[in-house]
Amino acid sequence: MCGICGVVYTDPQRQADRRLVSAMCDAITHRGPDAEGLFVDGPVGLGSRRLSIIDLVSGDQPIFNEDRSIAIVFNGEIYNYPSLRRELEAAGHRFYTNSDTETIVHGYEQWGVEIVDRLNGMFALALWDSTRCRLFIARDRTGIKPLYYTRTADGLVFGSEIKAILAHPGIQRRIDLTALDAYLSFEYVPTPLSIFEGIYKLPPGHYLLFEDNDLRIEPYWDMRLELSEQVSPSREAELLAEFPAILHKAVEMEMIADVPVGVLLSGGIDSSLVAAMMTRAAPGLVQSFTIAMDDPSFDESDYADLVARHVGTQHHVKPITAADLLNLVPTVTAFMDEPLADSSIIPTTILSRFAREHVKLVLGGDGGDEMFAGYSTLQAHRLMACYDRLVPRFLQQGFARPLIDRLPTSFNNISLDFKIKRFVGGSGLPAMIRHQQWLGSFTTGEKHRILVPDLRKTEADTYSLVEQQMSRCRADQLLNRILYQDMKLYMEGDILVKTDRASMSASLEVRVPFLNQTLLDFAAELPHSRKLRGLTTKHLLRKTAADLLPQRIVKRGKKGFNIPVAKWIAGPLLGLTRDMLHPDRLRREGFFVPETVQALLDDHLAHRYDARKLLWTLLTFEMWYEAWGA
Repeated sequence: MCGICGVVYTDPQRQADRRLVSAMCDAITHRGPDAEGLFVDGPVGLGSRRLSIIDLVSGDQPIFNEDRSIAIVFNGEIYNYPSLRRELEAAGHRFYTNSDTETIVHGYEQWGVEIVDRLNGMFALALWDSTRCRLFIARDRTGIKPLYYTRTADGLVFGSEIKAILAHPGIQRRIDLTALDAYLSFEYVPTPLSIFEGIYKLPPGHYLLFEDNDLRIEPYWDMRLELSEQVSPSREAELLAEFPAILHKAVEMEMIADVPVGVLLSGGIDSSLVAAMMTRAAPGLVQSFTIAMDDPSFDESDYADLVARHVGTQHHVKPITAADLLNLVPTVTAFMDEPLADSSIIPTTILSRFAREHVKLVLGGDGGDEMFAGYSTLQAHRLMACYDRLVPRFLQQGFARPLIDRLPTSFNNISLDFKIKRFVGGSGLPAMIRHQQWLGSFTTGEKHRILVPDLRKTEADTYSLVEQQMSRCRADQLLNRILYQDMKLYMEGDILVKTDRASMSASLEVRVPFLNQTLLDFAAELPHSRKLRGLTTKHLLRKTAADLLPQRIVKRGKKGFNIPVAKWIAGPLLGLTRDMLHPDRLRREGFFVPETVQALLDDHLAHRYDARKLLWTLLTFEMWYEAWGA
């Protein structure tokens, strides 16, 4: 696990500046505190910060081929590197390290850019081919590891995080107004945009070639959920029988390391299944980590303790108070170089720091919801079909919605009134837009009121990013298309970003077996009726867990890693909120209408409207902008 960065100039006679590359590395030291690696060769400079997990002795980067004509810096892990190494050695390649990174160098020699098709892992890589003056950059299939780039007047700059790119003195910090608009809707900035104009994310499952002053981006993989719509009954039966072994294989493969391995254990079905498979592979050796919150409605530690005792992990629990969480709120933007309005990044950061006190490497349950239909929004789509069919539009508008709007506002965790109001707000919308509004923050109408007139965009502008992603989906069935949407937008733009930044801020590597290639291939072929069965989410996971976990865990609904944002804004965070959303500050910045923001806060404080998502989205942006926007 590492952080990578670099520059390449279009003029082959220009010499890259070693001090510049070192400064870019310094900006991402948290991603790899164990070692720094620099490589400068004419117009290219590559940098790496290393967190050593495999080949602790000889795995420092950059890594080269035999004649040093190819150099690579690499962030991630390749789980099938032992078999790739054997194949490459049989073809005559000579290895000088035991690292997974070196297999990519020799694989590129053997197969060219098609090497990415053979990699099972999480990765962002940058490879310099000096014989062709070619920079080859690639990102893993689902976007577990980040990679940003920007084109400059004289070349290309890239890095694992934007802060590495901003360390380059030629890069200006200009807010991308399209990205800001998208952030307000999505609660994150969706790929390929970044919050800064001219800086982009390389999409998952894509590679980039920079050669002869030409930049080309090509896809090499996509999730083919249409395969699940063509499965025969006999093949479906085979898939169901194969799943426990496939899950175990994926978990065991991702436990490969030269350091102890732990698991982030929430007590939900995803992380609990991962823990169960880990203890089967390494009985008595797996450490598990959870936090215990002092607010009972947000605490999951009893579930995690139940699983730990059942499967036999060495369990560690960190009690935390509201004060512990609150103290982190103003500083979370110190390592978030894009705004992210997912409040669960705060407990995830605390958990990552706690786990890092004991281990360098953990496995987690991310990806289980997207691969196996775990979100309540999927149930809501099925209920919406009934609601729209049984309740005429005039009754929805004239009776149901006014009645629901009168429900008392509660600030409890995902309260009933909050869920009902979000649900009816999606009535009458196209499924893909409705889904995004359920997950996100501001609707188009709300953005029109909150943004200054010059920044207002249409609904078509906002959701064109959804349409761009969905244009690549070849599945016909609605649930498959929603699963694809979740994977390409919410999972990549929010869930994986949250986990990567929180864990990397603590120099902790988190691996996600549910996104291992073996499980991606399996999930693509599995009919969605085995994922969402009626209104039962994660049907196959629950069936598998019945033989491995307590029934209390098997039957448990999804809770999420939430914090009491609604209560905090009206209580201990009110001072910070008033300061960050002060009318003078908002007028000076020129993004938001101060009077509209103040009215929103007043309604929340008076319990007239639960504006937790809207206010947190604004508050997070303002804290981020204070740290990074100027």
